[in-house]
Amino acid sequence: MDVETLLDGLNDRQREAVAAPLENLLVLAGAGSGKTRVLVHRIAWLLGVERASPFSILAVTFTNKAAAEMRGRIEKLLGGGIGGVHSHHGMWVGTFHGIAHRLLRAHHLDAGLPQDFQILDSDDQLRLIKRVVRSLNLDEKQWVPRAVMGYINGKKDDGLRPKDIEPFGDVASRTYHKLYQVYQETCDRAGLVDFAELLLRAHELWLHKPHILDHYQQRFAHILVDEFQDTNAIQYAWIRILAGNRSKVMIVGDDDQSIYGWRGAKVENISRFLSDYPGARTIRLEQNYRSTATILKASNQLIANNAERLGKELWTEGGEGEPISIYAAYNEIDEARFVVGRLKAWREQGGVLSDCAILYRNNAQSRVLEEALLQERLPYRIYGGLRFFERQEIKDAMAYLRLLGNRGDDASFERVVNTPTRGIGDRTLGLIREAARDRGLNLWQAAWQLCEERVLAGRAASAVSQFLALINRLETDTSELPLHLQTDRVIRESGLWSLYQAEKSEKGQSRIENLEELVNATRVFQPSEEMSDMAPLTAFVAHAALEAGESQADEFEVAVQLMTLHSAKGLEFPLVCMVGVEEGMFPSQQSSEESGRLQEERRLCYVGMTRAMQKLYMTHAENRRLYGQEMHHRPSRFLKELPSECLEEVRLRTQVSWAQPVASSNRFNNEFAQESFDSTGFRLGQRVLHSKFGEGTVLNYEGIGPQSRIQVNFDDQGSKWLVVAYARLEPL
Repeated sequence: MDVETLLDGLNDRQREAVAAPLENLLVLAGAGSGKTRVLVHRIAWLLGVERASPFSILAVTFTNKAAAEMRGRIEKLLGGGIGGVHSHHGMWVGTFHGIAHRLLRAHHLDAGLPQDFQILDSDDQLRLIKRVVRSLNLDEKQWVPRAVMGYINGKKDDGLRPKDIEPFGDVASRTYHKLYQVYQETCDRAGLVDFAELLLRAHELWLHKPHILDHYQQRFAHILVDEFQDTNAIQYAWIRILAGNRSKVMIVGDDDQSIYGWRGAKVENISRFLSDYPGARTIRLEQNYRSTATILKASNQLIANNAERLGKELWTEGGEGEPISIYAAYNEIDEARFVVGRLKAWREQGGVLSDCAILYRNNAQSRVLEEALLQERLPYRIYGGLRFFERQEIKDAMAYLRLLGNRGDDASFERVVNTPTRGIGDRTLGLIREAARDRGLNLWQAAWQLCEERVLAGRAASAVSQFLALINRLETDTSELPLHLQTDRVIRESGLWSLYQAEKSEKGQSRIENLEELVNATRVFQPSEEMSDMAPLTAFVAHAALEAGESQADEFEVAVQLMTLHSAKGLEFPLVCMVGVEEGMFPSQQSSEESGRLQEERRLCYVGMTRAMQKLYMTHAENRRLYGQEMHHRPSRFLKELPSECLEEVRLRTQVSWAQPVASSNRFNNEFAQESFDSTGFRLGQRVLHSKFGEGTVLNYEGIGPQSRIQVNFDDQGSKWLVVAYARLEPL
């Protein structure tokens, strides 16, 4: 590729960004506007036109995948050489953590690190923190290691060492501070560096070693940063001090797609950049190459409700496309059936399932969707996550339930005997295993005999005895309870609930929500015919094992993609179904009470909508079992913020309406539907009573079979569509 053709295929704003003079530059890149292409072509422009040395370029992104893609596209673009440049080697292209690691390896002595320092991944860091908690004789139930890890990483992301923190007078503040201090001293002695430490240590290298900073400031004349809205405090500070007043910085980002505030990202860093570099030029990439005009119009109007935006308006040269379909489900089961029905229709019309994505706000929402997909034999894959029954907290709870029904389940015994921690270590478990092997017993029997024979030491014997007694007590106390109450009691009294609730992190909250969803699953569980002679607990355990055994589709298999809205960022699909778009779910109850969090939730909705290329469904349920209770939800405020001309309310195909005459061309369908309606025992205009919504009048009926619905105008609650199978209506 020669210089003359470098700008071919770019739109006007993309060309402006690629060919901009050597100046500080903010590229405000909307969803689907080709920002990666602009970054790659800008680097090629610097090399081929501005004659910059590859050694003078530093390009930073957020994921290894994005960095590899950028390097590959640069190499492809430079394949034939541009302006005499035949190699991109010498450039630093990578993630913040990868570049910081490279820097610290090169200057380990100046950074106060041994040459062979080791990086701690998240699991290793958590194990080390557990050792530190125990070394200070602290109770892991009160000082949960994962919560401690979140505290330490958060302080490092803010650039704070223990010496920089003045703890409050309360016990919690002083204890967390002490844990941070001892943890860091342990890491320093062993030459260990966690992910947050990589960035903090690299920043301190700039601050404490000016000669090294000067060297890199002279070297990196051109700094390019992708996804700038996702930078945290230490990342911004690191870039700011490296750039100084010498380098020219190009940042690419979108304030409307800043959705990671909960993990430290600061959307205000984009505004800070404009303040710190007052002469910086702003170029807006607003032409979208992904979505239809209808989807973009609705997305633009939604995000316009956020305050303090830098402002942009996405547009496309493509067609208007179909309206966004809004479906009001009766409950989450009806919602899942509707979504699966749309996916089946897509496939029947020649579409490919891998072009379809189901997006949800919380991981716990996947269970009902997975069940509906399995029933219809539609292959699916959880993107970047685990199927419901494969998740750690669910496997823990199921192990307790299995042990209640079968003390000989050695795998379940081993999983939960020390979960939560009870002081039953590897040595004690080794003695139990050895006794089981030598005596031909299962682990439960062996543990019982060792306690009876007083073979185990005092503390270990007490811990094992208490565990055995816990399981026996749970079985006795819950055996007569309904399955969902039994499950809830086991989760709480086993200590699992407190264990995950104490994590005080996004992951901990997700685990609590999954445990609540497990209780919901047992509440609605109906054993299959072949399980009808089993006890409810035994049947559910078998059901869960069968579902877990249905492995999800392989990465390259044609399958529906399920994922959280956060996981969907950067992806695109011809068909997108956003579920649970209702108050209390999306936005969540907590975020609806805080302006900043509400704006981030709105940005998350904007991100979800702009994943859709051709067709977008958005669903909400009037009733949803949540946190162990059946909740009545209003449609999300986000739906009300969308332009009505871009929307259509989906109704099932066959309708009966007492207000409309029967057209002769539809006589068969309407007679069939009328017959189906008559079989429900209700009639149009009839007065009915609902246990929650009170008295009302039957207005309409639609659908045939299990998804048929009845519309009732309730005196105090307004008009609602109810699935007949779950309506719980009584004639008056």
